Amino acid sequence: MTRIDDKPSAWDERTQLTTFLDYARDTARVKCEGVSADNARKALLPSSPLMTVSGVINHLRWVEYHWFQVVFLGEEDQGPWTEEDPDREMRIAVDFPLTQLLDEYAEQSARYRELVAGRSLDERAQRPLRDGLHVDLRWILLHLTEETARHNGHLDILREMLDGTTGS
Repeated sequence: MTRIDDKPSAWDERTQLTTFLDYARDTARVKCEGVSADNARKALLPSSPLMTVSGVINHLRWVEYHWFQVVFLGEEDQGPWTEEDPDREMRIAVDFPLTQLLDEYAEQSARYRELVAGRSLDERAQRPLRDGLHVDLRWILLHLTEETARHNGHLDILREMLDGTTGS
């Protein structure tokens, strides 16, 4: 597996926050190395039929979309989910090659990296959370790092169950 590094190039807050988010993103990508197209679509957990490698990657992509574009920028929500199917991004992931999902996630991450670079960490989101709080960009970066790292644990489990691969 590819080795990745979590050490920032500088020790300011922005660099540390963005380095850890990039590290979590890269870890997700590395956990998918060598996964076959068929294995990427396999749901191995009977109680979680949407939990596939493809589903997790597509979920991570759309979670970032939601936080950056919908919450932070206040754009209209164009995500794949609906009220009737709130987990649709995980359901439809099996309809696409894992390589495509990974490429889309990487391209989108690059755009969000640029967005973050041009904004203050103190800038507040355009849309409030359910409790009315307008979080700042700093909080969104921390939340996305936590969310991605948590789902990397799911990818660990899936990968070990699929082919015995562990690590990274």
